[in-house]
Amino acid sequence: AIGGNHFIHACRRNIDMTAIVINNSIYGMTGGQFSPLTPTGKRATTAPYGSIDRAFNLVDLAKGAGATYVARGDVFHAAQLTNLLVEASRHKGFAVVEAVATCPISFGRYNNIPEPADMLFWLRDNTVTVQQAAKMSDEELTDKIIIGKHFETEAVEYCEERARLVADKQAGNEKAGDENEV
Repeated sequence: AIGGNHFIHACRRNIDMTAIVINNSIYGMTGGQFSPLTPTGKRATTAPYGSIDRAFNLVDLAKGAGATYVARGDVFHAAQLTNLLVEASRHKGFAVVEAVATCPISFGRYNNIPEPADMLFWLRDNTVTVQQAAKMSDEELTDKIIIGKHFETEAVEYCEERARLVADKQAGNEKAGDENEV
């Protein structure tokens, strides 16, 4: 929610940068309020009986908004997460990596997983790779976190396209780029 509009337009513009979104499923540093990434039914200070909101699927949101590289990893599978971050940083265009993390103080305490190690085991037991998910039914995927690279494509990078447009205009080519004004 905080910065969501900026995030959407950065995806849309395909600016050459990597956004790392650390998702601990809660606003843990400001009192344990539920967030747009809190899974339905999970508890927080502002949802003592469980959140009734559907959580954003950050992967789908980023892809739908136009990001050209989208991945999700988690802190239990640290080597995979590291590889996704490296790959994203090398991608030309807007790359998004959702890093699913733990928050034993707020999320864990409110959802009966207060021990840090138990939260890590919960991640281990509730994640499946993109390849595994492709072979599973929607029912089998309920409450699973799908990790890995979800999407990658190539598209014109915003700053390069803007520089090209300005150079064309300065060169006197008034028609160049009119249909693609930035």
